[in-house]
Amino acid sequence: MEKKRHRIGSKVILGITALFFYLPIIYIIVFSFNDSRSLTKFSGFSLRWYEKMFSDRTMMEAVVYTIIIAVLATIISTIAGTLAAIGLSRSRKALKNVVEQVNNLPIMNPEIVTAIGLLMFFSAIGITKGFMTLLLAHIMFCIPYVILSVSPKLRSLDPNLADAALDLGATPLQALTKVIVPQIMPGIISGALIAFTMSFDDFIISYFVTGNGVNNISILVYTMSKRVNPSINALSTLVILLITVALLVVNVVPIMREKRRKKV
Repeated sequence: MEKKRHRIGSKVILGITALFFYLPIIYIIVFSFNDSRSLTKFSGFSLRWYEKMFSDRTMMEAVVYTIIIAVLATIISTIAGTLAAIGLSRSRKALKNVVEQVNNLPIMNPEIVTAIGLLMFFSAIGITKGFMTLLLAHIMFCIPYVILSVSPKLRSLDPNLADAALDLGATPLQALTKVIVPQIMPGIISGALIAFTMSFDDFIISYFVTGNGVNNISILVYTMSKRVNPSINALSTLVILLITVALLVVNVVPIMREKRRKKV
């Protein structure tokens, strides 16, 4: 009887938690199809806010900048972070410990401190704020997350794996791309997804280092939050859809590959 009550209580708590997390998302999706400007009363189904969003040049530019910067930052930070993690795994213990502690600083630091530091740094070296400073800032704060995701996979590998590949005639590049990288691919994918999410979602650092009309979605939403604009709901719904599709692809593709391998 007690076990049954415990199970029911656990399910109720789980349901309340899920409702707490997903109700705002459902609310945004529903009101993105609202016919009126009201954010509290649903007056009818309409696609007018999606039409307005796609016809808004400023909003579309923000979406394009966000995607381009997120993709570039993800690719560059994933490559740099993976190579750095592999290099650290072959380094001395003292150097590894120091670098790992330094790598944790950007993660533990409040974003406002990192943002002000980057703003002062770019100003000191005379770089005009804009697309390049925004991209460099995103690459900088994404790399530590990639290193943090890849490092555990490298620790689980046999340390003699690369040496064995070299002894069998593989070049250092072949040992890296055909032996080490496939073994740590789950960590690389996890790091890339985290990097993309962090870049796509960032506001504080982006707000301080951008300029010359280069805005991402988070900055655009902030500037539009002072006045009621249901187009934000439409934009948010598309972002939610994009992230959901990406998560489904990342989770479903490995399962399908595993099923194919079992059939073969």
